[in-house]
Amino acid sequence: MKKLSPNPPETPTDSDPLDPVPLSEITEPAITARLRYPRRADPISHIFTIVPGVDTQTLLSHACETLASLNVLITDLACKLESSNRNVALSIQQLAVVAELLVNRALDTIDPPEGATAVQPGTQH
Repeated sequence: MKKLSPNPPETPTDSDPLDPVPLSEITEPAITARLRYPRRADPISHIFTIVPGVDTQTLLSHACETLASLNVLITDLACKLESSNRNVALSIQQLAVVAELLVNRALDTIDPPEGATAVQPGTQH
C-alpha cells in the first residue's frame, strides 16, 4: 500500500545548536534592551569599526564596492533558486543595485569625474 503523506520532520535534539528556542532566549533580551534604549551603544556593533577620520569619498568608495559584491553574490544565488525564493533573492539584488547607484551619485557629487560638470543636488525627493 502506498503511503499518502511524507515522513514527519525530525524533531530537533537537545544538542541542536540552531534550535530556535535557546537562540531566542539569548537574543530577545539584547534586542528588547536595544529597542528600549536606542541611544545606548550596542556592544555587538563594536566588533567591526571604521577608523576615525576616514574621508567621505573613501567611505563611499568602499560602500560602492561592497554593494557591487553583494549584487554579484545575490545574483549567483538567485540563479540557483526557484519560484518565490528566486523572487526574494532578485528583490534583494535590486535593492543592492539601487543602493549602489545612490552611492555612485554621492561620489559624483563629491568628486565629479574629469570633464564632467558637478552634479547639482536637486530639491525633489
